Amino acid sequence: MSERTFLDEITIRSIGVIDQATIEFSSGLTVLSGETGAGKTMILTALNLILGGKSDSALVRQGSERLIASGRFRVPTDLNEIFDNFGVVIEENELVISRSVNSDGKSKATCNGIAVTANTLINMSEFIVEVHAQAANLNISKLPKQRELLDKFAGDPYKKAIADYSHVLERYFELKSRIDSLKKSKAQKDSELEELREFLSILEKLKLRQGEYSKINASIERLSNVEELRIAGITASSAIDDEESGALNSLNVARHALDSARSKDAELESIHAKVSDGYFLIDDARTELAAYIHSLEADPDQLEVLNSRKAVIIALIKKYGGNGNLDVESDNLVHKYSQSADAMADLEGGDDRLHAMELELKSTKEALVKSARHLTHVRTEAASNLSALVTQEIHELSMPHTSFSVQIKSADYSALKESDFTVLGCDEISMFISSHKDAPLVALAKGASGGEMSRVMLALEVVLAATHPVGTYIFDEVDAGVGGKAAIEVGRRLHALSRHAQVVVVTHLPQVAAWADSHFVVTKDINGSVSQSDVRKVDGEDRIEEIARMLAGLENSTSAREHAAELLSLKV
Repeated sequence: MSERTFLDEITIRSIGVIDQATIEFSSGLTVLSGETGAGKTMILTALNLILGGKSDSALVRQGSERLIASGRFRVPTDLNEIFDNFGVVIEENELVISRSVNSDGKSKATCNGIAVTANTLINMSEFIVEVHAQAANLNISKLPKQRELLDKFAGDPYKKAIADYSHVLERYFELKSRIDSLKKSKAQKDSELEELREFLSILEKLKLRQGEYSKINASIERLSNVEELRIAGITASSAIDDEESGALNSLNVARHALDSARSKDAELESIHAKVSDGYFLIDDARTELAAYIHSLEADPDQLEVLNSRKAVIIALIKKYGGNGNLDVESDNLVHKYSQSADAMADLEGGDDRLHAMELELKSTKEALVKSARHLTHVRTEAASNLSALVTQEIHELSMPHTSFSVQIKSADYSALKESDFTVLGCDEISMFISSHKDAPLVALAKGASGGEMSRVMLALEVVLAATHPVGTYIFDEVDAGVGGKAAIEVGRRLHALSRHAQVVVVTHLPQVAAWADSHFVVTKDINGSVSQSDVRKVDGEDRIEEIARMLAGLENSTSAREHAAELLSLKV
């Protein structure tokens, strides 16, 4: 099993010009080509929907009520916990995401049969696929994205440095807040101490616990409705267990009837298995229902105790809490109780306590400056390495005189202001390119053409993939503004990237398509639509013919076929 995710298959129904199509993907570099308007980009549109992209009724094929896009992915076991956090259960290392959009624009999504939101799909997508399209070129020109890419490249040293910095930063602002509160509270010291002592005394006696209020509510609900719950349980148990008409008996009859015949028809075997599964599930439910009914017992005394405790908690919330959800406010009281000892110590300590805290704040700031400096050092080293590696990749992409540079601009560590400390450190990260040896560095957004920006992004992806690969990379318009020798090198680097991960590319350039391990051609029929028969994998002579068509724009060109064969030999 791969340690990364892998796209196995995309199925499309009624998206744009595509009537219906299924594409099975393999490892390495997969290329999608076809005439303009044939629908190859619609395949990536389907993937965008699968990954949580905005639904649009305009995508629904004319004459259809809805579109459906689904993707099947292989997921390594070590990612199961991450997907569990999204409420998605991975079964047998497989994840199936399905998205439908109705003609009125309403959208639904499921993951392994469980309904999820589009936002959940977006959050999950970073663990599944890296999509590089024109929007990625726009994103990379933004400073936050440039910082994110550098920090990702810096890896574990960055993670440790930012964790240390964040810990000290949190402590620094916690001390600042306590000092400010203490200074403001000195005038009301006696009354606040008295209130804190009263609060501590009450909570110590009450012994309120985290999450207790919600559990009390659930118990009250159960005890208040014991008879109704018992009737429901008995009715359900009777429907399952009745000797003559119960579900369990009926399923058992069906199971035995199919058992005698299943050997005579393979189709009956799977039906028998499902009926058997249903029988055993219902049998388990019968046992659990019996135990549940037995556990139901009216307890007026316990109900009175719970209602009394609930009333006390509500009264405390009204006195010491806020106006939010009662479950949350109850937990807030527990948190306030855990902080009260420090608050009392601060107030009782007076000037001595204030002086001690100010000394601690000073030492904490020194530690904060030290951790911020270290974070800058980690980023500076990573920036130097990333600059060199991406520059090398750019040279391989037919930009031999262009250099790439990541610059770190840090706050003045000899005179830091409090505003210099952000949650991400004291650094600003910017990416630049220089077109030749003596040319000035120009911001990436201003100094690169469309074709150059695509190649810079590809170079970054290749470098990052060597150390931080995702499972699947999708490229659309990566060859925008590129041709000739540069296009060959783009294909070569995409092929190099596919040694680390699965790569899928939509292209119109034969120089790129020639590097594919798998090549699909999308065509339209005479009605202007694409069905399953119009998405075909090409090999051998068919592939030479497709590369030749891409080269010459026409079919049966002898010179184009010769050129196509020459291009295909580059990969050997």
